[in-house]
Amino acid sequence: MVEPWIVITILGAFFQNLRSALQKRSTSNLSILGASYTRFLFAFPFAILYLLVIDIATNYTLPSANQKFFIYCFAGGVAQILFTVFLISLFGSRNFAVGTVYSKTEIVQVALLAYLILGEPLSSPALLAISLTLLGVLLLTLSDQTITLKRFLREANGRSTLVGLSSGATLGASVVFYRGAALSLEYAGPIFVAAAFTLLVALAFQTFVMGVWIFLKESGTFGHIRNYWVGSLSVGVAGILASICWFTAFTLHNAAEVRALGQIELVFTFLFSLLLFKEKTSVREFCGIVLIMLGVLVLVLGA
Repeated sequence: MVEPWIVITILGAFFQNLRSALQKRSTSNLSILGASYTRFLFAFPFAILYLLVIDIATNYTLPSANQKFFIYCFAGGVAQILFTVFLISLFGSRNFAVGTVYSKTEIVQVALLAYLILGEPLSSPALLAISLTLLGVLLLTLSDQTITLKRFLREANGRSTLVGLSSGATLGASVVFYRGAALSLEYAGPIFVAAAFTLLVALAFQTFVMGVWIFLKESGTFGHIRNYWVGSLSVGVAGILASICWFTAFTLHNAAEVRALGQIELVFTFLFSLLLFKEKTSVREFCGIVLIMLGVLVLVLGA
């Protein structure tokens, strides 16, 4: 029998892929910062609704937050906002392609941070799966960029490399901190309740902080978001479905393995391009997809 975290992670990857597609189409008239904000702003009301439905439909009491929980949530929210900052910085970088490749090391950084912060070691099959998945992701990333291995190594000490690595590190840190937050609740009820509570607190923090940031930096973005609220709403729906899955999976299982399995999102993107848009596939792309699927297979069989 397939373990629940595997099914939930795959669903999370699918909804994230859908959210990215909707965000790219519906928020093309927004700034990068504004488009990033819609994923929090329009998902927040649904997070409240989700927790209310759980509270009304079940007899479970909600978790009681403690100081450790809020520290982890705060750290996770800050890390995810910093990830947005680094990502925006990367878009404006001269060596965007190089930085993007280095940002994909997030999979390995999650494993390292989970061990250092939460003390979660990885089994040999999990390490093999993460290695295969990382190689597959790097091949896919390199296939989309006009970048050679020689250039990749030559510019390893450049600013884009530092920004790319920081982007991967902060995204990975947010994942680990959110798992730490949910586990610190020491909640005796179902996992999905603790995950929903953590998600709501995290989104509340991110919505407020990024809202203040946008108000100070580019207040006109609020008017643009209001004008394109219909498209942004669909982004919020897909985003909250993805977040519910991610937070539940992180609460259920080791963060590094969840993120490694979550790379199946790239397989969905590849299949959409191949089947719907009839785009041609390079040998490098095909090899990358095969490596990711091998990594997923190792994770599933190991579970």
